[in-house]
Amino acid sequence: MQKLSNNQIAWRAAQDIQDGAYVNLGIGFPEKVAQYTVEGREAIFHTENGILNFGESPEPGKEDWDVINAGKKAVTLKPGASYFHHADSFAMVRGGHLDVAILGAYEVAENGDLANWSTGPKGVPAVGGAMDLVHGAKRVAVITDHVTKDGKPKLVKQCSLPLTGVGCVTRVYTSLAVIDIEGGRFVLREKLASLSIEELQAVTGAELVIDGPVADLVVPEL
Repeated sequence: MQKLSNNQIAWRAAQDIQDGAYVNLGIGFPEKVAQYTVEGREAIFHTENGILNFGESPEPGKEDWDVINAGKKAVTLKPGASYFHHADSFAMVRGGHLDVAILGAYEVAENGDLANWSTGPKGVPAVGGAMDLVHGAKRVAVITDHVTKDGKPKLVKQCSLPLTGVGCVTRVYTSLAVIDIEGGRFVLREKLASLSIEELQAVTGAELVIDGPVADLVVPEL
């Protein structure tokens, strides 16, 4: 089945970041979103270890390892950037000062529940700041492959894994579609043109609702 690459999913999520938005990106895959900020828009990226308005990764060999993001990757500082105590950073999160948080997921339920920190009893717990982010940010979006490595749906009726947050996710960008969560339902907004709605439904663990036109999910080659 044709699907988007991680870079293409990150690109699509970046298109919805509004000019001047304060944005937190989850560790790992979501960090890619910062590479695809729309030209002419300013996104002010926040990292919970204490930087506001960080920029691109430095050139190899020019890293300052005192300036890193929450994923321990070296970053640069844009003009006007600031850094601060970890506690102040979480005060920004918990105080509702972030416009959007973009996170990865193991499972997303149709009511907006998110599971993204543990794969179960044998997994290594790594919740980090996600529990604060999902209830502190004004909007929570998820970027993820549509299915697991063994082909099971990640978008489900009810999460089976430990929850990060309850009813917190509003939009999911997957390798196959863009789906809003509204009124406890998965509402399909965009899908790959090569995929029928029936084929998409077959790899989705809850009902996909059609509420208006479904656009083609169009992304550049990256």
